[in-house]
Amino acid sequence: MPVFDTHAHYTSQAFDDDRDAVLSGLKEKGVGKVLECGVDYATSIKCLELAGKYSFIRAAVGLHPEEVDTIEGVQEELARLRPLYENPLTAAVGEIGLDHHWDNPRDVQRYAFEEQCRLALELGLPVVVHDREAHAETYEILLRLRPRGVLHCYSGSAESARTLAEAGFYFGFGGALTFKNAKRAAEAAAVIPPGRLLLETDCPYMAPEPYRGRRCDSSLIPCVARVLAEIKGMTPQAVIAQTEENAKALFGDWQP
Repeated sequence: MPVFDTHAHYTSQAFDDDRDAVLSGLKEKGVGKVLECGVDYATSIKCLELAGKYSFIRAAVGLHPEEVDTIEGVQEELARLRPLYENPLTAAVGEIGLDHHWDNPRDVQRYAFEEQCRLALELGLPVVVHDREAHAETYEILLRLRPRGVLHCYSGSAESARTLAEAGFYFGFGGALTFKNAKRAAEAAAVIPPGRLLLETDCPYMAPEPYRGRRCDSSLIPCVARVLAEIKGMTPQAVIAQTEENAKALFGDWQP
């Protein structure tokens, strides 16, 4: 069963020297599909270019909270992004959300997040949500506006996971789940129904054990599947199959 990587950044400079070689080799390494995520207009264009070149890739188009500065700037960027949603290779609005780790104005982040959630609802597309040190505010917006979507690299509590799962959200788990100090993530994964779990890499970042510290790519997802299988009392292959079905339900099914 080929894996479905629901969050990748192959447009990153980390792949500039061998991007085509890496992507061309993923199929033989057991990778079936990839959702390539943009963080602004420029990267979203590149995501769509990759999706046009590789039939197993689809794009998420959006404005990341680390890329915002002013309300006016957000409005201009969202206006530039809007036509990209007409491209049939666009499968989601993302990567969007809140990040309180950095100094980007929180009111502007919130504005950008809410506007893109509303856009997703208008277009009938799912959202790919980035939430860093902003759990309460992120969940409040999602539960109030109710877009379909996934909390990428979920780092919240098991209690919040139950609430969000009941509201229909999905949860992405990647390399961080395999780290020795990932107790909180493991507790959350344990209570999330199998039908709401997704596998991801966030590559080139967050390589799983035993590859931590190296450049990550989609072929390393089975390392995450093995850990998730232990948590859920499933086989790794069952986890890969279930998460692929979940990803297709959220982002759509296409033939590579």
